[in-house]
Amino acid sequence: MNDTSAKERKAVRATGFRQENKRDGVFALVSVISVIICLALPTGFEGSAAAGGVKPARGRIIDVNNERVKITGPVKQGEQQLEVEIRSGPFKGQVFSGSNNLMGKMELDKLFATGDEALVTVSVSEDGALRHVHVIDHYRTNKTVFLCAIFFVFIILIMGWMGVKIVITFVFTAVVLIRILFPAMLRGWDPIAASVIITTILTAVIIFLVGGLTKRGVTAFAGSMGGVLLTSSLAFFFTYWFKIHGAVRPFAETLIYSGYTHLNIAHLFISGIFLASSGAIMDLSMDIASAMDEIKKQHPAITRFNLIKSGVSVSRHVAGTMATTLLLAYSAEYTAMIMTFIAQGVPLENVINMVWVSSEIVHTLVGCFGLTLVAPLTVFAGGIILGGRTA
Repeated sequence: MNDTSAKERKAVRATGFRQENKRDGVFALVSVISVIICLALPTGFEGSAAAGGVKPARGRIIDVNNERVKITGPVKQGEQQLEVEIRSGPFKGQVFSGSNNLMGKMELDKLFATGDEALVTVSVSEDGALRHVHVIDHYRTNKTVFLCAIFFVFIILIMGWMGVKIVITFVFTAVVLIRILFPAMLRGWDPIAASVIITTILTAVIIFLVGGLTKRGVTAFAGSMGGVLLTSSLAFFFTYWFKIHGAVRPFAETLIYSGYTHLNIAHLFISGIFLASSGAIMDLSMDIASAMDEIKKQHPAITRFNLIKSGVSVSRHVAGTMATTLLLAYSAEYTAMIMTFIAQGVPLENVINMVWVSSEIVHTLVGCFGLTLVAPLTVFAGGIILGGRTA
């Protein structure tokens, strides 16, 4: 009897495993098709530069004249005179003169040397004649593609089919953000509402593709969405309570001056908080859901109360390191700023009352709040979803 029961359980698990793999394959295919559709959708902003006769091209610096460049310590000001050979497009092989203006701001300036590859824009008149060549920056497209390729290959080689699903979710997330979320906000969608909708879609795709269309996946999704919604609420409250205007992020003010005065940059700041923490929230909820699912599989007769109790124990250990992980991940954004204040001897009270510092405090601590809250939410969801009777 025992041998028969063991064989039956093994057969049921094997059947369930095959069904889960089939569902994963279908879901992965749907995700890939969605990526293709998103890439094909026009954002409505692609033609703004091309309409003015400006086209990008790859160039090579064949000669540099630095006579007009003034160097003072690490700061460089003036103008580089460049000879640029066009390496792509209709003007390929032709050599043009260009210039590179140095403003004395290291975060914006770029210095070219002979042999460097550069991204250039070619201004073309209506009759097709070239009017001007402007050197934008160092050319990094090929390096970016190479880095992405070896990253994807590495993941697939190490993790197999799971690696393929991770690559799909990675590309899906990037495409949805660039092709849907950001253009939607530029068109007038409220950043908070748009980010909540997109985060819900991304959470569903990532969790159900990686975790499977199972009770485990539903548990992780429920916990993640609860954490995201609570984090967004906390971000909204503390942003306005701290009187943070939102223009603390790079290029936020530039965006307003570029004609998008309808943008609520405070809401843009708030949406960035829970969007940035949503990845860690998903990670934590999936860890807890997977642990509870495994406990249920190993002990089918476990009561709902004991399953929740075990989930609480797991969540405390997992969440214990995640908050510090989030702090370390965010710290790189303001390391130089804090070091500058320390070097200048600015009192600590002055530092924490500066809007740039306060914004980072809100960003970090609200994200940590979300991680702390997602643990009990996932455990509670797991108790309800996973704690039922085993068929």
